[in-house]
This record gives sequence, structure tokens and C-alpha cells, in this order.
Amino acid sequence: MTSTDAPGLVRTERHGEGGHVVEIVLDRPDALNAVSTAMAEAIGRVSAAVAADPDVRCVVLTSSQARAFCVGADLKERNTMSDAELVRARPGNRAAYGGILDLPVPAIAAVEGFALGGGFELALSCDLIIAGEGAAVGLPEVSVGVIPGGGGTQLLTRRVGWSRAASMIFTARRLTAAQARDLGCVDEVVATGSARARALELASAIAANSPVGLRQAKRAMRLGSDLDLTAGLEIEDNCWRQTAFSGDRAEGVAAFAEKRPPRWPGR
Repeated sequence: MTSTDAPGLVRTERHGEGGHVVEIVLDRPDALNAVSTAMAEAIGRVSAAVAADPDVRCVVLTSSQARAFCVGADLKERNTMSDAELVRARPGNRAAYGGILDLPVPAIAAVEGFALGGGFELALSCDLIIAGEGAAVGLPEVSVGVIPGGGGTQLLTRRVGWSRAASMIFTARRLTAAQARDLGCVDEVVATGSARARALELASAIAANSPVGLRQAKRAMRLGSDLDLTAGLEIEDNCWRQTAFSGDRAEGVAAFAEKRPPRWPGR
């Protein structure tokens, strides 16, 4: 899969046997991947195309260059926009972040360099975050008169808890990769320049598993995470039923009994 509708902004690459791992590459290096209106629309289109592809089992979100994963909103563009233009751009921006957040398969962000504001929110929209040692993350929006508007107030709070999220957001401070790991903002820190390779390695291990199982596991976790336990268990049961009578379950059990790798039908 290669994106052709957003040249120079966002592109995709397939990896591994069967191409089940898709890498979404933020590719606006001249602006350190600052999210302009056009780039937000491109992220939305590309993520929607990836979400609709039944062959995808895992997604890795990366940058085309090492200096920055994404520095957030394009403030130069924002400085030229009227209030009406800002309002018109809002749905496209929400679709960009929502498109990554709502991917139906596991998603991993590989962060090198700066991941600030909306850039960190794109990473937070993924299920796992791998960061290079030289990475810096933060949500500095209150320092320029707004708030995190790409899901940051909600996603960071759910990741690290109220007080830690409040401290980061209210102070607008940046964290090193090690500090972010210690707070739970990122999941793993690797040598500088290794985040993409580690994320692709992890994605390959994930993609070896049942595509039906992966999608239903993510669905159960996402839908149940903000509900009480009883309601969450009902969602889990529904998702379990989607797997229990699937071709993937039949193949998985047969492969286990026959001591061979499974050949997932993905249905």
C-alpha cells in the first residue's frame, strides 16, 4: 500500500510476509511534520484507508526524519487563519487524530526527536509508544493560549492518571524519553534511532497472531475501559463470541493440536 493522495505529507509502506504490517509515515520534513490543514486531511484519509483494509493486522506510525516525530499544529498557518477558517478546519483536525485512535488493529507509535502538542497526541492515539532515548514529549498548548485539542486531555489522563496529566498539561513542560517512561507516558525507551526498528519488530510479533483475535481484543479493551466492570465483562463476552465461532479459532486450535504454525483465514 502506498498513499498517492498526499504526496510529501503522509505515505504508507507494507512490511513482512503478506504485508500485514502497515507503516504510516508522517512526511513533511521541511516543517518537522507540523500538522497543517492539508496534512490533517491527509492523515484522516490515509488512516481511513488503512482501517478499511482487512489484511492489516498492525500499524506503526513513524516520521520520515529523525529530528522530529511531529511538532504539533502548524502555528505559522494558524497565525494567518481567521476565526471562521479555524472553525472550518476543526473537523479535519479531529478526523486526523480520530482516524489514528479508531484504527481497529493494534497501533504503535515510533517516536524520535520532538513529539510535542498535536504530535504527542498522535502518539497517544496509538496503543503503544516506543521512544528513542533522545525523544522529547509534551503538551505545551496552554503556553500559546489553547488546550490540547487532539485528545490529549483525555488520552494522557487515562494513561497516567489525573495528577500526572494535570502536572504535564498545566505546566506545559517537556519530558525526556526516560522521564516519560517513568511517568507511563511512553511504554519503552530504546537507543536513539532505534524506535522504528523496535516498533516494526514488535508489530511483526503482533501480526503473527489471529487477525480476528487482535481486532476483537482491541475492541473489547477500548469499549470496556471506561465502563464499570460488569458492563465491561458484557462487552468482553460479546467480543469473545465473535472469535469463538470464527475460522481463526478453528485454525488456531487445529494448528496447536498439529504442532504447526497457524494459517489464519482472518474471518
